[in-house]
Amino acid sequence: MSDFRRAYEQGGCYFFTLVTYNRQPILTEASNLQRLKESFTHVAAKRPFITDAVVILPDHLHCIWRLPEGDADYSSRWRLIKGHFSVAVDTPPTVRGEKRVWQRRFWEHLIRDEEDWWRHLDYIHYNPVKHGYVAHPADWVHSSFSRMVELGLYPPDWGHREPERLKGIDLE
Repeated sequence: MSDFRRAYEQGGCYFFTLVTYNRQPILTEASNLQRLKESFTHVAAKRPFITDAVVILPDHLHCIWRLPEGDADYSSRWRLIKGHFSVAVDTPPTVRGEKRVWQRRFWEHLIRDEEDWWRHLDYIHYNPVKHGYVAHPADWVHSSFSRMVELGLYPPDWGHREPERLKGIDLE
């Protein structure tokens, strides 16, 4: 049994990675992508959180969330999102009765400071380039990169080469 302990901080800001079961490339299929967006919206309406940034790739996603003050329960939110999404995916259950849609666990990182936030923001938006899906972050439509450009956080041509903040970081 693992001694893994999650970091729970009231009102915390977190970076997350979620992966599909056996890395099935299902998340960017049009109907699944729509269902995933609906799942985020459905759960956020009941259990609020703010999504600072997100990237959805075929077999995994990364995002940064901010939780409300006095609330550290991101695990329930992910359970609800995964469940809401999985209902629409036709797949046989495991011996535990779980659908074969998501890996059982997810990875979280408590954002420590502004530099840590920027490093993870860069990681999210550069991820489609890292995986070879596109040559430039602006070319990947399943991310918050264009919103970040509109907000003035990135220039439109950002990410033609690996960002300095990502040198030596590997979150997958």
